[in-house]
Amino acid sequence: MVPTSKRPRQPVVAVTGAASGIGRELLARLVTAADFRRVVAIDEQRGDVQEATWRVIDVRDPLLANRISDIDVLVHLAGDYAVDSDPAERRAYNLRAAQTVLTASAAARVRRVVLVTSAMVYGAAPENDVPLPEDSPVAAEPDTGVVGDYLEIEALVRRSLRSHPGLEVTVLRPAAVVGPGVDTVITRHFESPRLLTVKGCTPRWQFCHVDDLVSALELAARGVVTGVAAVGSDGWLEQEQVEELSGIRRFELPAGLTFGTAQRLHRLGITPAPATDLHYVVYPWVVDCTALREAGWKPAWSNEAALEQVLELRENRTTVVGRRLPVKEATLTAAGATVAVIGTAAIVRQVRKKRRLP
Repeated sequence: MVPTSKRPRQPVVAVTGAASGIGRELLARLVTAADFRRVVAIDEQRGDVQEATWRVIDVRDPLLANRISDIDVLVHLAGDYAVDSDPAERRAYNLRAAQTVLTASAAARVRRVVLVTSAMVYGAAPENDVPLPEDSPVAAEPDTGVVGDYLEIEALVRRSLRSHPGLEVTVLRPAAVVGPGVDTVITRHFESPRLLTVKGCTPRWQFCHVDDLVSALELAARGVVTGVAAVGSDGWLEQEQVEELSGIRRFELPAGLTFGTAQRLHRLGITPAPATDLHYVVYPWVVDCTALREAGWKPAWSNEAALEQVLELRENRTTVVGRRLPVKEATLTAAGATVAVIGTAAIVRQVRKKRRLP
């Protein structure tokens, strides 16, 4: 009698940040998949996906290693990337969470960790190739915004791979993430009465819908893609296409005025994001999703469809230079918004005068 070979044991997968957002969306998908023996949800509070095994713990807790001793694959999605979060508190949370997850996973002999950063780490620049290959150098400028957080997290990953060679780490770098509940500098750009552009440079637009990020995360959890993989819709949109689809016209400013004024406003606390974040709405950072494509992955959302949903989700909000205006100010016309941006230098001068007064 010929012995039959045993089927490999199905892995146990865990998701951090599982109670809400992308973590909750991935969890709902994984509990219906046939590739995992058990799905564990990790968060500071229980969520509504009943089919998962819930473990309530802060991912920054050093005792995390004890709670994941039976885990084979861990997808880390607990993080704070809100535009309006305090930068120091946000970074402290994100780095402590990533560091604890990587250290605890190595201690608990977790086989694979999957993290999400952003294609923003490649940097947005007028001379960027369109699209950028996945192995392009990480060239983003470290700053106090979320891009700086992503750069620091990827540095933690590189150190972890050296310290724990037995731990496999996969990093997904999505293009501009969009979808229900997503609020970023990119989505706020389309809440503006006009689309800011820099003279002499035309942006190209690529999006990554939450649904497509979730499907890519499932492949990463299964080990179908490893290492670093970019995620996004196929191709890109030219600025003219974006204006035609959105019905929002552009206005152009010199780069020096745009970034210099934005940086002064950020220092004064008037705008939530550093000036370097504006690079991602005026310069190209399109990525080529080679690894996922070769694994058979296809995005369900086109750039056109993703942009249409961004526009549908605006809910009549008005944003200028990344700052959402109160309802009483939201009647700004397109011309008024242009004046507001150009006139921010005057705001800076007024604030400085007030500070000098005894």
